[in-house]
Amino acid sequence: MLVLAVVVIVGAALVAGAAWGAWFEIPDLVEGLLLATASGALVTSVAFELVEPAVDEAGVGVAMVALAAGAVVFTGVDYLIDEVWHGEDGFGIMAAVTLDGVPENLALGVALIGASAGDVAALAAAIMLSNLPEAAGASNDLSDEGWSAARNIGMWAAVAVVLGLATVIGRLTLAGVSDAWLGGIESFAAGAVLASLATEVVPDAFRKASHAAGVAITAGFVMTFLLTA
Repeated sequence: MLVLAVVVIVGAALVAGAAWGAWFEIPDLVEGLLLATASGALVTSVAFELVEPAVDEAGVGVAMVALAAGAVVFTGVDYLIDEVWHGEDGFGIMAAVTLDGVPENLALGVALIGASAGDVAALAAAIMLSNLPEAAGASNDLSDEGWSAARNIGMWAAVAVVLGLATVIGRLTLAGVSDAWLGGIESFAAGAVLASLATEVVPDAFRKASHAAGVAITAGFVMTFLLTA
């Protein structure tokens, strides 16, 4: 029941963001501040809900290798989307959000296996915060390209289903794996999330909110840290 509730709540942020972007113009400052807050929240969650448990379960060496592998894989695929497939329009951004969301939601599913309610809540809140403005911004771009609101929101609902499945798969299929494998998977997901923050989320946040993004990132970090504590 908890898995279903988390999937619905996190997915609803994508659909709500899509509706926001399809029906309303979003000020750059607002979008940038939301992205920055989400970035700070995700940094905290990566450290405490993914990397720290991974080190305990798999050891420092395995965790760090998996972390680097996650970052390399995400960066490579992200490069293909941006530079080879030229995914800079709304559809490309949506593909990037989906790519970004798979490791996040897989990690959320893994966290549901043994993490405390506070840890799960912190990670879910961080993912929700990032989903909302990313979906809103991409939805805005798709509307500018002539997409109807119904098509726009429907497409993002499909993305929410895909990412929800990643959470369910993480929870159901990884529950019986050894601690070493579980730690490696957590750390791999953490590396992918960190790479996505560096290449997609933080640059966009600064571009839209300028130096105010620095304060918002710190606010997101503090908020999630307190929730975890």
